[in-house]
Amino acid sequence: MEHRIDSIKKQLHSKSYKLTPQREATLRVLLEREEDHLSAEDVFLLVKEKAPEIGLATVYRTLELLSELKIVDKINFGDGVSRYDLRQEGVEHFHHHLVCMECGSVEEIIEDLLKEVESIVETDWGFQVKDHRLTFHGVCRQCQKEKKEAEENKT
Repeated sequence: MEHRIDSIKKQLHSKSYKLTPQREATLRVLLEREEDHLSAEDVFLLVKEKAPEIGLATVYRTLELLSELKIVDKINFGDGVSRYDLRQEGVEHFHHHLVCMECGSVEEIIEDLLKEVESIVETDWGFQVKDHRLTFHGVCRQCQKEKKEAEENKT
């Protein structure tokens, strides 16, 4: 974790920002709960446990700054709630998500599945792709399994 904090600190400094204690507390929460796709309110409640003096507005401003600097990606899975996801170090693009429409689980696909699509977009439309996001909405393995078992138990 300390390596990631140092790396992000360098990114902030390169853009003339400091890693304030409030920003660091927010980053630590995001790093500790990286797989959770936390909302701003979730982040705030977790930061508050570590640093009770930090206010909600500070957490919002920190998340917006980290988003602007492409350290964090602001995402929405169609439920009207913005969530924050740390960008992986050294990756060119944002990762993809599988969102279960039944249980709400979210799985990540780290592999870039859209290289060929980007090439077509750039060639055919003359559009220079800087980033992309892909979210698949469907039914996860576990929900499919439970549904199948429930159907089998009916007969």
